Amino acid sequence: MTEIIHLPGIGNSGNLHWHTLWEDADPSIRRFAPTSWDDPDLSDWIAALENTVRAARTPPILVAHSLACLLVAHWHHVSDLQIRGAMLVAVPDPQSPAFPSQAISFADAPRAKFRFPSLIVASTNDPYGSLPYVQMRAEQWGCDLKVIGAAGHINGQSQLGDWPEGLGLLRDFVSSV
Repeated sequence: MTEIIHLPGIGNSGNLHWHTLWEDADPSIRRFAPTSWDDPDLSDWIAALENTVRAARTPPILVAHSLACLLVAHWHHVSDLQIRGAMLVAVPDPQSPAFPSQAISFADAPRAKFRFPSLIVASTNDPYGSLPYVQMRAEQWGCDLKVIGAAGHINGQSQLGDWPEGLGLLRDFVSSV
């Protein structure tokens, strides 16, 4: 059985976010838990991710949203723990005017190619990350890229519900790694 770890972005994932809805439907999915969701500290978030991956029984699949996508790049740069792969949804651009100032420590994400399979899922109208920026990150990190059309920031406000398309993408990704 594949272990899934959810990595929400700043503010955590609320009740209408697909992260939460997927966890409600499958209690085996775990969510990492940094000290603060609202005032993210990069070193704290890296430590929380490291502890969560270390606690997994087998190399897990990470499912990151927004700021946590940049976390995965930073974590990859400093950790030698093994994961099976990572699905990164709605990678934000730190140069975007919408990028939260309290998350600036995440801004200079490493460009190194990931040592694990990865998939970026992007929207054509994400206010936090333009498609050219996401395409550049996919190339740098060696990620496959799936553009799903106009879905905003692919979060609770995007009104995707339990986002069956995303769950299908995750299932396909898991079966391919």
